[in-house]
Amino acid sequence: MSSAATSSTPLPVRTPGSRARGRHRRPERPEIPAGAPALLVAVPSEATQAAQQIVDELVSLIRAEQPGIDVRAGYLSSTSDETPTLSALLDAAAAEERPAPVVVPLLPGPSDAFRSALAELPGEVRITDTLGPHPLLAEALHVRLSEAGLARADRARLFAINTSADGIVLATVGGAEALQLAEVTGVLLAARLAVPVVAAALDEPGSVAAAAAHLRSTGCGQPALAPYLFGPEVGEELLKAVAAEADCPAAEPLGAYPTVARLVLGHYLGALGIEQDPDQG
Repeated sequence: MSSAATSSTPLPVRTPGSRARGRHRRPERPEIPAGAPALLVAVPSEATQAAQQIVDELVSLIRAEQPGIDVRAGYLSSTSDETPTLSALLDAAAAEERPAPVVVPLLPGPSDAFRSALAELPGEVRITDTLGPHPLLAEALHVRLSEAGLARADRARLFAINTSADGIVLATVGGAEALQLAEVTGVLLAARLAVPVVAAALDEPGSVAAAAAHLRSTGCGQPALAPYLFGPEVGEELLKAVAAEADCPAAEPLGAYPTVARLVLGHYLGALGIEQDPDQG
């Protein structure tokens, strides 16, 4: 609120203030037109209990960002009607003559195997790009590292003050292209932490251990592992085994971090041609 003095009052009186401007204003939610297609989050795994927990939380966050949105999650395979497959959801949309859903892959980068699975989906499909590389994912990685005690961040902007890890192995899956794009996010993360970041492939035996050895050879005394994935892509046992082989402490996967929900929603809105706030993804 702004204040203004008048000749008839000895004290200032409150007058309505103008709408806040600039990067700190509260962004307005875009309006989704009636009859818009559903948002279908494509989960690159079978519908395990661990995957469902992450995905259900993510869907709740998306609905909180955009109340009233028709958002659902589909898995590559499932044995329960409560966790439908991508194919089942697309078939249902076609049978009910609803618009083809916008499919947003829950992946930080491209995946050769998942791309093949998506190519086999029935009917008309609109598939967006994967979610990375993006500064919001670098932010989420930073937070996961700080939660594990491997990086310290100030409360205002999450810039590193100090870090117990002096090098980061950014471990992802998906093939050569995914690894190349992970390096872009690695640059963003290195800028936040002020430590070297090296990308490695979780699905390539020895890749993470080699990356950790490389960091040590350049003077890093305590490299750490940052899983650059959301969680459903690989099993927890693989992450533990790779971290043990590399002799590195590890952060948790990105999971249902709030900025992930914003990125998913942003890809959906972009597919609909809806203009977004530039700070929202």
